[in-house]
Amino acid sequence: MHDTTMLLIELGAIILGLGIIGRFAGRIGLSAIPLYLLAGLAFGHGGIFELSASEEFIAIGAEIGVILLLLLLGLEYSASELVDNLKTQYPSGLVDFVLNATPGAVAALALGWGPVAAVALAGVTWISSSGVIAKVLTDLGRLGNRETPVVLGVLVMEDLAMAVYLPILTTLLAGVGLMGGSISLAVALGTVGVVLYVALRHGRLISKAVSSDNPELLLLVVLGLTVLIAGIAQQLHVSAAVGAFLVGIALSGEVAESAHRLFAPLRDLFAAVFFVFFGLSTDPSNIPPVLVPALILAAVTVVTKVATGWYAARRARISPKGRLRAGGALVARGEFSIVIAGLAAGVAAEIRPLATAYVLLMVIIGPLAARWTEPAVMALMPRLVPSSSGASGKPAVLPEEPAAPSDTAARADSPSKP
Repeated sequence: MHDTTMLLIELGAIILGLGIIGRFAGRIGLSAIPLYLLAGLAFGHGGIFELSASEEFIAIGAEIGVILLLLLLGLEYSASELVDNLKTQYPSGLVDFVLNATPGAVAALALGWGPVAAVALAGVTWISSSGVIAKVLTDLGRLGNRETPVVLGVLVMEDLAMAVYLPILTTLLAGVGLMGGSISLAVALGTVGVVLYVALRHGRLISKAVSSDNPELLLLVVLGLTVLIAGIAQQLHVSAAVGAFLVGIALSGEVAESAHRLFAPLRDLFAAVFFVFFGLSTDPSNIPPVLVPALILAAVTVVTKVATGWYAARRARISPKGRLRAGGALVARGEFSIVIAGLAAGVAAEIRPLATAYVLLMVIIGPLAARWTEPAVMALMPRLVPSSSGASGKPAVLPEEPAAPSDTAARADSPSKP
């Protein structure tokens, strides 16, 4: 009985604290993710006060948080949209991968963590935070800007890449031999391919089978299906997160919209628990030794993300100012980086504190970069290029009129599939 009492007290205090933290973050215009991580550090192993009674419950809640994060991310896209984005945005996706995965891989190898850790840290520095970026674009009133579909297109490419990257990482982390690893990887990628094919060809039938006018029944069916598929995916070394993502992709139309409305509050609750759990699992004393590498990675990957946005917007014939805004908007890292670091913590224990420090930096820098990259660079242009009247502070700028609202831009404002 005593253990149950302490569990309820700790859980109540944690959830209430998360609510207060979230409200405070909203007041100061900051993402709540770094504050959740700091709260976990304060009350985890080596923190100010260690929570013990609720640790196992929070661990389960964190797993559910990852599953719901990926489910709702999948609900934002249909299989056909992913295929269309793959056809049109793959050059930008390749540039994004090369520029932003390379610093993480090089850092892991330089620190002597080995090739598997290099693959993991490459993912940490590669993937931008869709949640943080969508909120920043909304707060800055840029949903109608010409560069916004480009930004969201890069994010879609990253989300699609995760469906391939996570099975590869999971297979490497399993430590199986070459033959076993090849079989596991083939099964994982084959599973992803089959699900995408079924979602593309028979998504409406799946949605019709799941559909219900009763919100309670829809909630139970979709949640049960997601957790079941996530568990099966984990058994096949595909990762539970990808399984949940694929379930979201398979659902479309009114079912996806209704499911998104129902699951959004649950997603926010359990995602907060996930970030707190990650902080709880990280010893604060392990962060100072990796703070310098985290700062270096942050500095390098801010530049590489801005370059990615510039390239992607240039392909879409966006003006120089719009290219800078696109690059600044892509800087923030968040949920995916933490998910990847959590998976890889068993291979290189140093990845967890490094990822925590890195995400703390990038979640804070991200909104600032989105707001100030373009005006800061344009203000510096006269000093950087003093000669030539055509380049003295006023580079050629294409028309800045907002593009006609697109399906992709609309999703950032109301993330649900048509």
